[in-house]
Amino acid sequence: MAQILIVEDEERIASFVAKGLRAEGHQPTISPDGPSGLDEALSGRYDLMVLDIGLPGMDGFEVLDQLRSQGSRMPVIILTARDSVTDTVTGLDAGADDYMAKPFRFAELMARVRLRLRTASGGDGAAFEDELVVRGIRLDRRTRRVSTPAGDEELSAREFTLAEMFFLNPGQVLTREQLLDHVWGYDFDPGSNVVDVYVGYLRKKLGVDAIATVRGVGYRLNT
Repeated sequence: MAQILIVEDEERIASFVAKGLRAEGHQPTISPDGPSGLDEALSGRYDLMVLDIGLPGMDGFEVLDQLRSQGSRMPVIILTARDSVTDTVTGLDAGADDYMAKPFRFAELMARVRLRLRTASGGDGAAFEDELVVRGIRLDRRTRRVSTPAGDEELSAREFTLAEMFFLNPGQVLTREQLLDHVWGYDFDPGSNVVDVYVGYLRKKLGVDAIATVRGVGYRLNT
């Protein structure tokens, strides 16, 4: 169970996120504006913050900047209706660990929350690094681009989340159930081939030999 701070001024969205987090066993707290959100965040009581950008009193970028300038390393996932590369990079450069554009599916947000909580607690993956490198392939977590000997490729949001799971667990077999849970955030459907489809997309961008199929189980990022 994690203490999660939701800094969001749209009551409908804040209630929706809080309800979902409670259902997952977490303890959410809502702050409706920037100043109160910053005060709560600096209290040291929270394990993670979900932060809206368009806040009254103080926008999310300023909240994040002040939080980081005062030494807090609490994981922060920013929510933004500003689905542009500039705003995304601004948020990540300010110290955010992840971002989601509105509208979003709660299941995907939950997958990102789980990943950031594991990373912060020393679980799957070490502390947040801007770049992950496996067998000469570089995954830039700030720009969501991948670099291979054949060149650079931009990843879609879903491709990036899937690639990040592989790069945080190189050489380990990840089952389809695990990938669906962490990337798509819903229970495994035996009839779904969405994981296979997206692995195919990644192979085109990472190289055909980058990801191995473990028959009857799942996939593994080769090392």
